[in-house]
Amino acid sequence: MKIDPSRLAEDYHLGMIGNGRTCALVDAFGTIVFCCLPAFDSGTMFASLLDSELGGSFGVEMVDGRVTGQYYEKHTNILVTCFEGKDGAFHLVDFMPRYTSDGRAGARDDIGPDVVRKLQLVRGKPRLRVRFTPKLEYGIGTTRLAHEPGRIKATTEFSGEHGTIYESAYLWTDLDPGAVLVGSSITLEADRFLLLSYHDKVQRPNIDLVELMLQRTRAYWLLFSARTHLPRQYRREVLRSALVLKMLQYGPTGAFLAAATTSLPETIGEERNWDYRFCWLRDASMTVAVLRRIGHPEMAAEFIDWMLKTVPTKDDSLQIMYGIRGEKVLTEKILGHLSGYQGSRPVRIGNAAYTQEQHDIFGVVMDVIHQDLSLRQRTPETLDRIYTQVRSIARTVSESWRKPDRGIWEIRGEMRHFVFSKVLCWVALDRAIKIADMLGKHTWAEEHRETLHMMHADIIEKGWNEKKGAFVQSYGVDDLDSSNLLMAEYGFIEPTDPRYVATVERTLEELCVDGLLYRYRNSDDFGAPRSAFTVCSFWMVKALISIGRSSEARTLFEQLLKAANGHGLFGEDLDFATRRHLGNFPQAYSHLALIDCALDLSKEEDNDLIQA
Repeated sequence: MKIDPSRLAEDYHLGMIGNGRTCALVDAFGTIVFCCLPAFDSGTMFASLLDSELGGSFGVEMVDGRVTGQYYEKHTNILVTCFEGKDGAFHLVDFMPRYTSDGRAGARDDIGPDVVRKLQLVRGKPRLRVRFTPKLEYGIGTTRLAHEPGRIKATTEFSGEHGTIYESAYLWTDLDPGAVLVGSSITLEADRFLLLSYHDKVQRPNIDLVELMLQRTRAYWLLFSARTHLPRQYRREVLRSALVLKMLQYGPTGAFLAAATTSLPETIGEERNWDYRFCWLRDASMTVAVLRRIGHPEMAAEFIDWMLKTVPTKDDSLQIMYGIRGEKVLTEKILGHLSGYQGSRPVRIGNAAYTQEQHDIFGVVMDVIHQDLSLRQRTPETLDRIYTQVRSIARTVSESWRKPDRGIWEIRGEMRHFVFSKVLCWVALDRAIKIADMLGKHTWAEEHRETLHMMHADIIEKGWNEKKGAFVQSYGVDDLDSSNLLMAEYGFIEPTDPRYVATVERTLEELCVDGLLYRYRNSDDFGAPRSAFTVCSFWMVKALISIGRSSEARTLFEQLLKAANGHGLFGEDLDFATRRHLGNFPQAYSHLALIDCALDLSKEEDNDLIQA
């Protein structure tokens, strides 16, 4: 990525390194601006992205030199920042160690919460400064630094709601720790390293160990990339998205994070700032299908197994989201001492949406279970548990599908009869009936078919707006909603049905601006939305393909690809005018949708070639 200083303040010129335990965001100048240790959802150690003064950062800068470029090593998640100046040149090689415990493909990953920064000498004797200003636990307390031979220790201690909070981390280095601590000029005459760890090290790091970690991590990512099935077209974009998804899957459980960050705003200066370091089950259907399509069924299986262990059976309600270890309580708090990204307050940790009633989640979970049973053999004991979950969810759906909810967009105001929620309730019962038939439970399946037909008829009657000529956001309104683009994808309606075709066309006319889509345009709890929701634009690509307008879909898709940041990464939102990225970053759902569209468009191209 070439560095354009004029745009750095206007976009997320960020790369991500990670290892499935946690991650770090590195800006275009080689500074870590966001990182949580030891896990994705831990307190931040660096969060200058959210407050340049109080957030903390970890940078390397060249004396009498500058950054000339930044790139990922080919087919890996190893990020290289290039520095050049009058005294020479060096590369800052950033990665988080990831490799299997015994070196074999398919073995259990050995993951530690470490950030490694190798200073690789290219030529001359360049001088540099290290800017190491950690602010542990979101900078709530004071972080103290102390150095000794070979390392710097960072600690914080303060009073919290439940008593004293203590945290620490260690920066190991073969540079002079005292010079690192005060930011003195250091001459680089050989390869050196900076290794940040949540843990004290039993084996003292040295440059040889760091080089071994780098080589093993490089081999891990190259093997992952080699095992990824890529389409004939858009291979680079699909592979980068797959690499991002692998970083966002929490290794110990298999859960997927929605995004790596918290509180990056959907619109600068507004309050739509949320913590996305959790797992939303609604992403599950696309996650499972896409991972299998690109040759990573083990990732899909790990996620499904986590989900089935996490979702309730008889005695609890199904949540829309969970912590990455299956936590059910995700209490939302505001960190008032942080100023927010470019002044966009508040900064939130936790997410109150976990308590919301969103009926679409029933369909998502049931669809995933149906996918899994169709493709993977299960033991009788596992089938017993799954069938109990299926009947439990079906019972809940039968009781609640007529009730209003908060909808897919997590409206915090009054509940409504959202059309997409109703559609996914239909999906839930439809898949439950299919699962029952698969398991030989035909009597149970027959008992629920009448309700299924009743649900379908109700949605067709009340969700279709004759005046608008489209399916609308909720019963009794004229507002459109991009989520209805998924109606055919889930099998509720045929893509050739004139009502679905009309819905796609009206949505394109009213919600699309210069190739980017609003989720909806009507006002919600925070006013009218002002940014494009990235995944909705990809949904439109899929919808256009399904109604036979593949040429338009390809044009729209390729415009979207140009909106990626310099590393091919996408956040949650895009500004309509500037295409700058907004919202939490990078977002798993955006990259899943990108892969999904690329595979479909490549398949369309293959079909054209066969017919020709």
